[in-house]
Amino acid sequence: MKKNFLKLAFVIGVCILMTSCYTVTATIGNGSQTGEKKIGHNHFIIAGLVPVGIANVKEMAGDAKDYQVTVTHSFVDGLLSAITGGLYTPTTTIVKK
Repeated sequence: MKKNFLKLAFVIGVCILMTSCYTVTATIGNGSQTGEKKIGHNHFIIAGLVPVGIANVKEMAGDAKDYQVTVTHSFVDGLLSAITGGLYTPTTTIVKK
């Protein structure tokens, strides 16, 4: 019984640790031309289900026709999510002109 419980606990622990830290990149037009970078933050609660504040990509890009948008979890984002137990899950948006 104890061995089965330890195996189950191990499998659950691995599943929790292996959750994805995704990165999504979108290229608009010809992509980044100047290398200028602006960083914004997105704020979600309840494991990312409820958006509280989203970075405005169009405002960050300005009048640029060619840019690249990347949405990712930084180390700090993951740390904040872990500390709050997934109640607050931020992401970072990077716009490269």
